[in-house]
Amino acid sequence: MNLNQDIQQLNNKIDLYRRKLEAAKLRDDQKSVLQFKKELSTLSRKVASIKGMRGAQNAGKAEELKALGFSRALTKAEQADMGKFKKTVRGLVVVHPLTALGKEMGISEVTGYAPAKF
Repeated sequence: MNLNQDIQQLNNKIDLYRRKLEAAKLRDDQKSVLQFKKELSTLSRKVASIKGMRGAQNAGKAEELKALGFSRALTKAEQADMGKFKKTVRGLVVVHPLTALGKEMGISEVTGYAPAKF
């Protein structure tokens, strides 16, 4: 599984345990309350760990892209016919500013990275 799916599953479990915790509090079941609090803290730590791994992966990808020889913002015409454009430029990687990688890199417009000038 990928990291996003892992995070989603853990968040679903956290939500489930929160509901069970509230029900246990209403019943005044201290044993269950302690168990659910422990489970919640464990799952929260796992989510934080996975998010850290995802950030590290994005940072690595950003460094690889910045190491490529050339980058520039793409025009609207190039963005409109992306398939043709990618076929003409070998090794082109396009980064959108709203993706996690784009936010990590701090770009403000759709940018293309390639080993040679295009």
